[in-house]
Amino acid sequence: MNKSIVAALCASLAVSACASSPEDVSSQFVSPVLYEGYGCDQIKTELIRIDGRVTVLTGQQRRRASQDAWAVGGALIFWPALFFLMRGDKADELGRLKGEYDALTAVAQQKNCTFQSSPAQPAAS
Repeated sequence: MNKSIVAALCASLAVSACASSPEDVSSQFVSPVLYEGYGCDQIKTELIRIDGRVTVLTGQQRRRASQDAWAVGGALIFWPALFFLMRGDKADELGRLKGEYDALTAVAQQKNCTFQSSPAQPAAS
């Protein structure tokens, strides 16, 4: 009886602690009001900066999700592998950056900003 309870707890911990795939990370709300004082050049610069950071975080998050999937599989054989699931998740920062990108895009549209070469969309938004 106790073994089944421990197994159920380990399974629920493993599932809840896994890093999300970057495509599954939703953007967090960021108010466009934060960027209303920005000019079109500043908006473009911020969009490019955020896009670069999102690209880096997307790669890190994808690797973390893959590693967590392997750790869950390994946990069936070696339970201490579960301790490695709690580190390195970048979902919060990725979601915040996606929200900032959305807010900047909304302000750019309000100000009728046009960019010669449009800044890239954040990866997996």
